[in-house]
Amino acid sequence: MAGIQRRTVLAAVGGTVAAGGAVGSGLMGSGTAHAAQPAAVPAPAKAPSGPHEAKVRSLLARMTVEEKLGQLQQLPWSYNTGPGGSETKDVEDAARKGRLGSVLSIFGARSSNALQRIAVEESRLGIPLLFGLDVIHGFWTTFPIPLAQAASFDPEVSKRDGEVSAKEARSSGVHWTFAPMMDVTHEPRWGRIAESCGEDPYLTSAFAAAKVHGYQGKDAGDLGAKDRLAACAKHFVAYGGAEGGRDYNTVDVSESRLRNLYLPPFKAALDAGVATVMASFNTIGGVPAHGNTHTLTEILKGEWGFDGMVVSDWTGVQELIAHGFAEDGADAAQISLNAGVDMEMTSTNLTAHGKQLLKSGRIKADRLDEAVSRILRLKFELGLFAHPYVEQSAEITEPSKEARAAARETGARSMVLLKNADDMLPLSASASSIAVVGPFGDSSDLLGTWVMPAAQEKFPSVKVLDAVRKAAPGAKVRYARGVDAEGKDVSGIPEAVAAAKAADVTIVVVGEPPAISGEAAARSDIGLPGAQEKLIAAVAKTGKPFVVVLVNGRPLTIGDWLEQAPAVLEAWHPGIEAGNAIADVLFGAVNPGGKLPATFPRSAGQIPVYYNHENTGRPYDPDNKYTSKYLDLPNGPQFAFGYGLSYTTFEVGEPRLSSSGVTATALRKGDTVEVAVSVTNTGNRAGDEVVQLYVHDRAASIAQPVRRLRGFRRVGLAAGKSRTVRFQLGAEDLGFWSNDPDGEFRIEPGAIDVYVGNSSQAKAKGTLTIR
Repeated sequence: MAGIQRRTVLAAVGGTVAAGGAVGSGLMGSGTAHAAQPAAVPAPAKAPSGPHEAKVRSLLARMTVEEKLGQLQQLPWSYNTGPGGSETKDVEDAARKGRLGSVLSIFGARSSNALQRIAVEESRLGIPLLFGLDVIHGFWTTFPIPLAQAASFDPEVSKRDGEVSAKEARSSGVHWTFAPMMDVTHEPRWGRIAESCGEDPYLTSAFAAAKVHGYQGKDAGDLGAKDRLAACAKHFVAYGGAEGGRDYNTVDVSESRLRNLYLPPFKAALDAGVATVMASFNTIGGVPAHGNTHTLTEILKGEWGFDGMVVSDWTGVQELIAHGFAEDGADAAQISLNAGVDMEMTSTNLTAHGKQLLKSGRIKADRLDEAVSRILRLKFELGLFAHPYVEQSAEITEPSKEARAAARETGARSMVLLKNADDMLPLSASASSIAVVGPFGDSSDLLGTWVMPAAQEKFPSVKVLDAVRKAAPGAKVRYARGVDAEGKDVSGIPEAVAAAKAADVTIVVVGEPPAISGEAAARSDIGLPGAQEKLIAAVAKTGKPFVVVLVNGRPLTIGDWLEQAPAVLEAWHPGIEAGNAIADVLFGAVNPGGKLPATFPRSAGQIPVYYNHENTGRPYDPDNKYTSKYLDLPNGPQFAFGYGLSYTTFEVGEPRLSSSGVTATALRKGDTVEVAVSVTNTGNRAGDEVVQLYVHDRAASIAQPVRRLRGFRRVGLAAGKSRTVRFQLGAEDLGFWSNDPDGEFRIEPGAIDVYVGNSSQAKAKGTLTIR
């Protein structure tokens, strides 16, 4: 009972939240931001009134307590295991008894139909199962990792990924994907940065909305289509703030940082119509996310009015015990359901203890009915009651030519040119001899983290070596590994040096194996693994031209070899068409236009280092020791957020504001200020530039970031051509959330610096005054 009393007190002091705040809404690549509505008093979630509510209520009235609790349960399947196997017997028995709501990690028309048939035709009420799968950046067609897609600064690439993935997965019996992940993070040591869109909430919001539309479509009725998936906004919330970059670790965050940094992408996903939300593994100010009433109920379901379903992460309910927040399974079930979790993944505390918890009054019947209604509503929206099975003859079993073309285009569009001294790139396709060296030059393992094992086996990456041979058919192309992927075996370096000496140019392909990025893949040292830097140094000593291609799942610390390398291309983990996409950029078929979605630090000891930091009372001054800096490092990052070069050059003009001032009242009513900026291709080749807009509130009641991204537009221009890009700044761009317990949104009078340029270090500036 002590545990029950403790939770009651926690819920009572959880705080209230303001209603109606449009956190992160209206954030798209156009740079247009809509005004946030003023917040005043807390408001409960509105009662659902959609087309399926009568059916949901009717079915709910016929269900037993056991059947209701069963809908809250999701159990795992085994990849490539058909019905009848020993691993799946418990799943089938639960489906047959009508005590199972969802299954994860099942796919394939035959397998999914067979299990669905048990639920629909053998259970008492015939409620279909909901099948979920981690379709993160592709099903059969693997697109670049999400961090790479964010580097495109073009949300349409993420939307296209979602569309292709949804079509392939839905034909295979999958209804629901556990994506997009929208955890903003300042931690490159965190492996799951690969699955994120980096360090900025505005950029992440734009990609979150685009990915939701790609999976689900833009209209509410699209979910029932044969080529759509229900999306899942994860991980709610602040998972990217894990201490030390260690997965599953503690997060201690203020209310203002929660609302200004971590929450906006989730609000953008909700505005885009996301069907489900997943709770995160971390604590938030000492309260585990799976038991956090403030975030799951007060903000998500109350303030934002979310009427979709909240699912736990894998055993997240059970882990309340390990957190020291629940005493046992019954306690964990009570806490999580009352906090706002609707479905339990993998662990079985709700089904095991729910009936007794109801009897004792520790959970209420109306809360159980609400959770079940959210799950049933989604099943109706997906059309599962009308069409529970998929057509086996229509199952997509391999990537189409169009899908591969989209993945190739996305891969090239996501690459970032970090260095290009003396116009080393693009390479000439007429070169007589080329050396490809490095552990990933002849590797088909460039898909990245979170790839379906079957896709990895059947549809590996195109190799860089093979693509180079196709791109330069007249060249003699020689390959030497040099070192292994872990950088432990250096016996091949002499062979790599010999290959470089014999070639006109060398392509050095180094980076991270996909296995050391992603979930449970934190690294304390984020440099190139092992002796890979020695390989670069050895090639550099030949004195012959070379280019370094990085394939990795996170920002890396780049050592002294950066000075030695004439050109460096950040290719990330580019997916199924990796080699072709890399060759397209290296040989100039595609002019790189990507920008960094996360800061590249100089050293791991500098972390966290990110562009949108707050200023200190003693900002950096090279001539004053007693200012904020390291004694043994230059100030600032190796490469800043938003940075990226091109094979041509661009000039971004001064910002032109439609007004020098605006009132806070006008902003709250929806008024905006236009910022116009010209961009010119001053080089001799067509290319893309990403025009970026940042704001800085000079003085506020809470210290503000030195810059905040509030608009971006990727612009393609022919040589010598110009274009005017226009952005709209509204309330949510110029205001901020306070640190008050009620989460007040404020627009304060004062001067706002407006910067435009092609990175977060943009110099061109205008001033806007809020009165």
